[in-house]
Amino acid sequence: MSDYSVDDQQTLLKTARDVIQYTLDQDGQMPVDPEEYSENLRTVRASFVTLELNGQLRGCIGTLVAYQPLIKDVAHNAYAAAFADPRFSQVTDEEVSQLSIHISVLSVPEPMSFSSEADLLQQLRPGVDGLILTDGVHRSTFLPIVWEQIPDPAQFLAHLKAKAGLASNYWSDSIRFERYTAELIGT
Repeated sequence: MSDYSVDDQQTLLKTARDVIQYTLDQDGQMPVDPEEYSENLRTVRASFVTLELNGQLRGCIGTLVAYQPLIKDVAHNAYAAAFADPRFSQVTDEEVSQLSIHISVLSVPEPMSFSSEADLLQQLRPGVDGLILTDGVHRSTFLPIVWEQIPDPAQFLAHLKAKAGLASNYWSDSIRFERYTAELIGT
């Protein structure tokens, strides 16, 4: 069961696409006034916006900690995914109509308690958990949807470490993990 009505979901997706098109047309960020949207979309929530082109990742940016209304968070992350993801060139006008847009609305991350890497792996819920790794200056996250590409918990964790700039077999007493869930809204 979704926390968001079909209308709210369509509004989020349309806003994400409109922000990208507006930037290409106007060379600036589209203003978004939360007061113009449903109460549900004005709730402070964290989100990620993932862009795909022809089934391939084209940009993905988000926030892990909620600090602004969801509609503004989605607008900000859509802009960043299209124009500020350092892994990709900026989205072009020709690509906008072909983009698949996916929005992940995150729950509040919860710290995990574990005694070892094996204990952590036992606690992971493939297909359900998003995971945040933090160790000193190293930090990374995988959204729950990443389980579709990496279904094995040990491999999921190894790739998450690599994303954070750590060796796949890295482990320390200072490493921390938080998990969250995400409601996926997408085309």
